[in-house]
Amino acid sequence: MSSQDLSTLISRAERVLAQLEAWLPPAPPPINWDAIAFRWRTNGSRGWLEGVQHIASIQTEDLHHIERQKGIIERNTRHFLAGKPANNVLMTGARGTGKSSLVKAMLAKFADQGLRLIEVDKSDLGDLGTIIDLISGRPEHFIIFSDDLSFEEGEAGYKALKSVLDGSLASPGDNVLIYATSNRRHLMPEYMKENLSTSTSADGEIHPGEAVEEKVSLSERFGLWLSFYPFKQDDYLDIVYYWLGASGCPAEHIESSRMEALQWALERGSRSGRVARQFARDWTARHV
Repeated sequence: MSSQDLSTLISRAERVLAQLEAWLPPAPPPINWDAIAFRWRTNGSRGWLEGVQHIASIQTEDLHHIERQKGIIERNTRHFLAGKPANNVLMTGARGTGKSSLVKAMLAKFADQGLRLIEVDKSDLGDLGTIIDLISGRPEHFIIFSDDLSFEEGEAGYKALKSVLDGSLASPGDNVLIYATSNRRHLMPEYMKENLSTSTSADGEIHPGEAVEEKVSLSERFGLWLSFYPFKQDDYLDIVYYWLGASGCPAEHIESSRMEALQWALERGSRSGRVARQFARDWTARHV
């Protein structure tokens, strides 16, 4: 082969490689281990840990009327950081009552003791094994956090989570826990026909009781269950007054906010901590 033919061949190969590179996703960036919170990001078949630059900060002192839940999760997190036995946690119940805020508050409280938070969307739970491999052997302690978790029949992330929680031959390690929130206690839809005592279900399932056990088995792999309940009216108002005070509202404005705060909750159909804080933002903007 002449040198001219070889040059032509190399030139063509370079053009083909350039076209292929244009179709390939970019290489994942290096992990910034100096970050205290991460998100799991994906692009095609590639995934990486992305450090969170602006963290939604909330303190345990900001969360009211969930004292029992705060005490239990704080104790569990302390045990985890001390190298003692600790449990994965499932938080279920009414929306806006502080489930996800409580996880963020743990990060604020214990980040200086080596706690790190990794947020993983439900759609990416199939990558849990990869995430655990990345953080295996790190000196920090990681909470993998999945918010508003629920599954439909046949979703891939269901079995991946179930395996990591308890069931895989490989241990996730002593520096990893999973904290999840959900509006469903058993994480999957349940149907009236599943409560029938017949030996055959309406859709042909020979042993419907075993199908129910399969659904319950995922939530049972969380060592701690924490339930959150709707707030009473006085509890809701107490949270409103707290956030108004934290926002710098004078006492006379706080006292006069009661009727509007109740109307605000009525319009939204919820007396939750989230609704209370949203009202406090609006009221403060109008009166301070």
